[in-house]
Amino acid sequence: MASTANPQTSSHTMVPLHLSGNMTASQDKRLQDMLSGAVKTAYQTIVEQLDQQSTQTVLDAERKLSKEVTDLLIAAVERHTASDKFKDEEVGSTRVYPTNYRVKPIEAQVTDLRKIFPDLKVCHEKLARRQLMEGCESWFAIPRWEILAPTYNEAVELVIETLSSKRRLSNRVIGKLTEKYLRQSERTKLAFKILAEQQEGSDILVVGTQFGLLHRGSSARRTRVALAGNEFSLGSFAIGCMLLTHPERLSTSETLMIDCGGDEYSVRGDYTFDRVPLFDYDIGGIEYSIFYEDRARNLWGTPTSFLYKLV
Repeated sequence: MASTANPQTSSHTMVPLHLSGNMTASQDKRLQDMLSGAVKTAYQTIVEQLDQQSTQTVLDAERKLSKEVTDLLIAAVERHTASDKFKDEEVGSTRVYPTNYRVKPIEAQVTDLRKIFPDLKVCHEKLARRQLMEGCESWFAIPRWEILAPTYNEAVELVIETLSSKRRLSNRVIGKLTEKYLRQSERTKLAFKILAEQQEGSDILVVGTQFGLLHRGSSARRTRVALAGNEFSLGSFAIGCMLLTHPERLSTSETLMIDCGGDEYSVRGDYTFDRVPLFDYDIGGIEYSIFYEDRARNLWGTPTSFLYKLV
């Protein structure tokens, strides 16, 4: 697997920005009641087992035991923050990126995008000097689709057409990329809205991203429910732009192929959005097609990005 960029270390702390916000007052109360109940039950069981001598031994280890209990409780809660939903839609995968794939410095990515799309101007490139968050591979430059087209669907069509002008590409859904067929997921739409607000005035956003390896072998919908609180799947437009600046990422049939889990697709155009767009590669070049969101294959991985607080 190719190495990723090594951006300059920043003194700024990278704090995750969770997409669903802080817990509600009701959730806070229920969580306190649940944990208090668990501690009370454990205490009642322990009292029945201890005599005077063993009780004193436990009390003598107060500081050490308190830390152990706290750590165990935190670990138990953290294990249950990850959903088991669609857990059976995961398969083993050894697919990796092509050996000639390297992530370009953010300045080079921005230069490439401006050459391809002259309407793109402003980018806060210095954001890429910050350290990467857990899960990220590198910083990527992703345009705001609103700068390039009136609607998201037209922006996707523009990127697909641009890719096909630069390399061989087979589009299996020509004429079927309007709103009744394709839409962004609500989570991804919200994430890009937040990024645009954080990087005010930017035509090109600087986004901490991984290009599919983190979720390889998972179905698109399994990946969606397994995302970290500050993580979101990328769709056809963002991934298409990343392929424009990094064509090597999809340049061999042995590579990890790409599903666009940040998009939802209705194959019949009846607003039943149960499919997901895909980019794959064979000897004929890139293929842009559609697959079932509930099917796991070892060939695919979902690119995702991560939000953080600008502090």
